[in-house]
Amino acid sequence: MSGRPRGLTLNILIAASCLALPLCLASTPSYALSEIQREDLPSPVTPPATGDSAAPGGSVPLPETPGGKPLDNGQPADGRDKPESETPPANGGITSPRADPDQPPPAVVYDLDKLPEPVKRMHGLIVEACKSGDIEKLRPLIGKGDSMTQLSLGEIDGDPITFLKGLSGDGDGQEILAILEEVLSAGYVHIDVGTPQELYVWPYFFALPLDKLDARQRVELFKLVTASDYDDMKQFGAYIFYRVGITPTGQWLFFVAGD
Repeated sequence: MSGRPRGLTLNILIAASCLALPLCLASTPSYALSEIQREDLPSPVTPPATGDSAAPGGSVPLPETPGGKPLDNGQPADGRDKPESETPPANGGITSPRADPDQPPPAVVYDLDKLPEPVKRMHGLIVEACKSGDIEKLRPLIGKGDSMTQLSLGEIDGDPITFLKGLSGDGDGQEILAILEEVLSAGYVHIDVGTPQELYVWPYFFALPLDKLDARQRVELFKLVTASDYDDMKQFGAYIFYRVGITPTGQWLFFVAGD
């Protein structure tokens, strides 16, 4: 094995999934905010166009990814019913990697000021919760019911924070918080612009063919995964480690890993 060691490996994640899910579907984490209420989250706005920028971010630990069944998304952050036209496809493919070698890749952006204000605010709130070291601070962002952030490619039983702690190698959730913060420190992509599935996704590897990453991008990737993970994902054909999706209205849609 090359690359640095991780506390949360693929086998551990799959084992945790088997305990959490009756069908032993793959599971992955996701998170919420600091001490604010869900109704205080950003109201929908029309997102501006984004472009290129220039400076990568952070570093941290690593876990790994299981596979399983995708899921659909929830409602806007203001709590109103999601318009029918904004409902994602029934197959839940919105969380699936979008690396298409036959299409030009989307621009990789690092400048958070290019984000729509609701997206920028949600990003900041998640990072704030991660830095606090207290996984409970994610609870208000995760929400509940149909609008809950997707935490797994399969269904989860019980409390979402307990679920996330169960995936964390330390048992208290700090490893998961570190992973989430590191993912949000990477560059992002703006995908499906102008469609009901429009999203801002971290890290940008979600939408780039792994075999076309340059040397600098591979260094950024190795902040999240080991070199052997990279080789495995190249064989699979896409980045399938943790990713975060936020809608233009500021709704935290998912934090999942797997295929």
